[in-house]
Amino acid sequence: MAAYKRQFYPGSSTPAKNRRRYIDPKVKLKKLRDVSMDDVVRLMGHRNPGEDYKSMHPPIEEGKEPDCPIRKLVTPIEGAKHGDRVRYIQFTDSVYFAPISPYQRAWMYLSRYRGIDTGTLSGRQIIEMRERDLEVLAKEMIDNETFDPALTGIRGATVHGHACRLDEHGLMFDAWQRYVWDDAKKEVVYVKDQVALPLDRKIYVGKPASMSDLKKRTTIFRADGVDMRDDKEVTKYGLRIHLLRTLGGYQPFNVKGE
Repeated sequence: MAAYKRQFYPGSSTPAKNRRRYIDPKVKLKKLRDVSMDDVVRLMGHRNPGEDYKSMHPPIEEGKEPDCPIRKLVTPIEGAKHGDRVRYIQFTDSVYFAPISPYQRAWMYLSRYRGIDTGTLSGRQIIEMRERDLEVLAKEMIDNETFDPALTGIRGATVHGHACRLDEHGLMFDAWQRYVWDDAKKEVVYVKDQVALPLDRKIYVGKPASMSDLKKRTTIFRADGVDMRDDKEVTKYGLRIHLLRTLGGYQPFNVKGE
């Protein structure tokens, strides 16, 4: 029997190829900026930079875990080893050619990382994880190509606005104005953390990408970009899922052989 080869996403269009790249853990995502770890901690707002991590339980090495074959197989992530509490970060992605969309974030996170819980709702994607591991993941997501300063928002509350029009500088609407346009530096700057509490100093996240660049990087199918119906394999894949879900719900006896 041939060894199973993992598959990620069908299609030959640009959004389909980008989806495959983001989901495939063997692909190293491009780093486009370098926001310091202290600033990432400030943006999330769970603790102050340099402050000790709070614990939910003693370090695993100090505990008396019952003998379990699964525990022997699974190496705990660093936060679990130290008993860190679980914290979160939440990203909002514009519908206007953001590099990635919330649902594909879930696919990417679950494919690339261990020890996370994630959920999708409308234009937002929350990640819950042990605190020290979450900070590493958050920095990677802010620094790499899945983040655009104008079309990706870090929002722990009042996330709405991903579907509103962009402003004159191309920024996605944010009711709390956590990030604003710095006309002198021509960059996006955060003045509030993810739950909209004022920061003690500004955090710059760089210049927005051009729309032509974003259209090459996005995973979003749009009628004014790449129409999903133009990618025959993606369309066929979507229709097959709809068919099987419908049969599975109403005529499960007809699923046989599908």
